[in-house]
Amino acid sequence: MRRGTRRGSSRRVPRPRAIGGDLEDALERVKVPSYVIDAHGVIRWANPAARALVGDVRGRQFTSVVAPEETRRAREVFARHMVGSEDFDGPVVLRGEEGRRIPVEISSVCLYEGRRIVGVFGQLTDVEAEAAPPAHPHLTPRQTEVLGLLEHGYSTGQIAAKLHVSVETTRNHIRAILRALGVHSRLAAVAVARREHLVPL
Repeated sequence: MRRGTRRGSSRRVPRPRAIGGDLEDALERVKVPSYVIDAHGVIRWANPAARALVGDVRGRQFTSVVAPEETRRAREVFARHMVGSEDFDGPVVLRGEEGRRIPVEISSVCLYEGRRIVGVFGQLTDVEAEAAPPAHPHLTPRQTEVLGLLEHGYSTGQIAAKLHVSVETTRNHIRAILRALGVHSRLAAVAVARREHLVPL
């Protein structure tokens, strides 16, 4: 790679590997949350700063980390990455542990092996974690998460897929939510949750 100087001459600029430093170790230690997603959409690496933000999500689909309303757009961006059509810079709302919503700016680029795209590397900036909704005394953190997905219109099957649990486990969570809130329908549960601010508006 060459870069022109003010006098019109050029000089060789070494690539990072040529410098001899341990780039992987530096990425582990840097305070900027960073991650790698493989070509199948699985999070293969996340540095400690990223794990502190959203938990240890290595081995999970990247869509499990974004807020429910962001899932479709996240998939579209990933698909564009996989055909090499563009890098991405923009706002995304992530889903942290215990239902926290975390607005961030993401900068992500394709990872190449030769000319083949093998994944995505990204970093997160402007991290601004929103407060988690107040916990209901009779709801577990998982049930609170299920309630938030119900609020966004997710079906039982969609919730099961999103949380990587069985449909029957999801049904059990929903039954427990209805009992805890003293209601008989999902719609009524969502109404109570909104009234008591148990889910983000």
